Amino acid sequence: MSYFVGAYASSPNVSGWDASLETDYYNALKQLPNVRGLEHPFVGTLHPHDPDWFLANVDPTWDFVFTCVPGIMGAMGQNPNFGIASNNVEGRQQALEFMRKACAAIGQLTAHLGRQAVTAIEIQTSPNQGKCEASVASLEASLREMLSWEWHGAQIVIEHCDTYVDGQTPAKGFLTIEQEIEAIQNVNSAVGSNIGLVVNWGRSVIETRSVEGAVNHINTAKEAGMLTGLMFSGVSDQDTEYGAWQDTHMPAEKGQDSQVGAAGSLMTESEIARCLSAANAGELPIVGVKIGIRPHSTAMQERVDYNQAVLNMLAKHSS
Repeated sequence: MSYFVGAYASSPNVSGWDASLETDYYNALKQLPNVRGLEHPFVGTLHPHDPDWFLANVDPTWDFVFTCVPGIMGAMGQNPNFGIASNNVEGRQQALEFMRKACAAIGQLTAHLGRQAVTAIEIQTSPNQGKCEASVASLEASLREMLSWEWHGAQIVIEHCDTYVDGQTPAKGFLTIEQEIEAIQNVNSAVGSNIGLVVNWGRSVIETRSVEGAVNHINTAKEAGMLTGLMFSGVSDQDTEYGAWQDTHMPAEKGQDSQVGAAGSLMTESEIARCLSAANAGELPIVGVKIGIRPHSTAMQERVDYNQAVLNMLAKHSS
């Protein structure tokens, strides 16, 4: 089994853009034996810095999952009402315009590679419900409109992010998983679509303040018949350099066979194994890892090693 890597989160380009450095990084990723392709960040254009560089440097055999969360978070910084679940008309329309650009970027990559290369687009149900109004009805309206576009074979999936919890500072604060499932069920039933749901390990743990949260969300999505993917991104409950309960994509704790690992990470090899089993990961179209690296001065090869360590855990425990 091979996996998607959210490589942008561990890129050595931590400030500014050095195309040569990123080329070396991509070339190293191409040498990893169990990489299916990239979870690729969409921020409004095909690549955050240089679309032509991106097209020239991706492995032509890679598959892709687009994730909209980096662009969404940036847009929310300009307009807190931005989001496909927003009850604010302007905020929801801005989000739909952003999604239409993502659709066009998927078409651009598909045309370049000459095949259906994008497995899915992960969308997130902003805005932050602690600050702005959001609803199932608004999400349904957005999904219906998006389904009318040509997605070049990419499946629309909702990536669940932590929801707003009273008395708790959210990382994202988006809709609950139950609200997302309700909207997906309503739309899929009405129009015969196949919108799915992806669980992000770290964000489910952030929401629930427990590793049990990831397992519970996996089971909830499975029981609803819409679990489409599982992305492993870590988190800590300690005041580490990754922060406590922060969505900084902390790497896994060092595993039995690992040379590198992040001390204090709640994402351990045993928890990875448990969630892979709960999800029946071998049957899912999207399984992968997205990790950030601290300190920012960490060398490029060590960044690749951190990714390989988690990928090895996935390979060891996937059925």
